[in-house]
Amino acid sequence: MTTYKLKDLAYARSGDKGDIVDIGVMAKDDEAYQILKKHLTADKVKAFFSPIVKGKVLRYDIDTLNSLEFVMHNALGGGATRTLCMDQTGKAYGPNMLRMEFEDDD
Repeated sequence: MTTYKLKDLAYARSGDKGDIVDIGVMAKDDEAYQILKKHLTADKVKAFFSPIVKGKVLRYDIDTLNSLEFVMHNALGGGATRTLCMDQTGKAYGPNMLRMEFEDDD
């Protein structure tokens, strides 16, 4: 059993549009991208952010860039101009997501 830390496999950037947070996860190499595609699901991301993301989480694969895009709805308590959240524009979501870990039986 191998334990992977997302921070060892990828970089992440995030931001907002209204009450939606968008996270781009860019794999460090081709092998890391295959691991991410297998394990970094929308359901796992939704569970990781469950205390603050109230809406659906969608994943888009961007194979040409070895990247995954996660779009999280109802994630900022109404949007940057209305929220009482500490991170009003979703900039901390990407770095926070890099704390995720997952296992693979290879």
